[in-house]
Amino acid sequence: MLMQFPPSGLVHHSRKLMDHAQPSHHQILEFVRRNAANFLSLANLLMGLTSVLCSLNGCRQAACWLLLISFMLDLADGAVARQLNACSALGAKLDDFADFTSFGIATALLLHTNCPAGGILFIVYVLAVFIRLCFYSSGIPFTYCGLPCPYASATLACASMLTGADLVVLRAIAIIMIFFMVDQGFYPHDKILESQLWKKAVFVGGVCVMFLSFSPLVCLYHLTWSLSYILFPESLWNCKV
Repeated sequence: MLMQFPPSGLVHHSRKLMDHAQPSHHQILEFVRRNAANFLSLANLLMGLTSVLCSLNGCRQAACWLLLISFMLDLADGAVARQLNACSALGAKLDDFADFTSFGIATALLLHTNCPAGGILFIVYVLAVFIRLCFYSSGIPFTYCGLPCPYASATLACASMLTGADLVVLRAIAIIMIFFMVDQGFYPHDKILESQLWKKAVFVGGVCVMFLSFSPLVCLYHLTWSLSYILFPESLWNCKV
């Protein structure tokens, strides 16, 4: 006599799906609406992981381009979540994990070499991003405490491409970015896609120049954008909706 075993969790779940009717068009659209920002965060995470692989294989320039794409995705996911009224605890966790991967680990690998100094700077940079993401909160609406790590990452990625990955320059910039991230200075919330028209134009321009041609002009555009936010946060970017 054969013994009957209960179906496994996967099989049971599959049977339940088969028992239900096919999802309607409205349900599919609702699923996309609720998860659109999560898809952008996952794309950011994928770019960061791919950048890590590129750095480990010596493809520093490709790693930098991927970090700039992550920068654009990170600016978009929050705006999409708020515009679609799809903010969630899961989305916040995905965003933080993607940011730590792309703007922490992947960015720090641009500084890493086989010498002890490179390893120490790598660890310090990753810890600075970790502290910035986990422990800094201004408690003030529309305000960040500490420099947002995407802008530090974009600055380092552009500097790496424009200087031919000059480690002396990159390490000097990285140290400055670390101090900006951990000094608890205030920076305005970068709701670029929900703010003034000129800010939206800056974002659209960044997307256009990136995908039209991968050239030094793109690096200069994003470097100017990032430095303007880092150096003139109040006078230039502190304009609320």
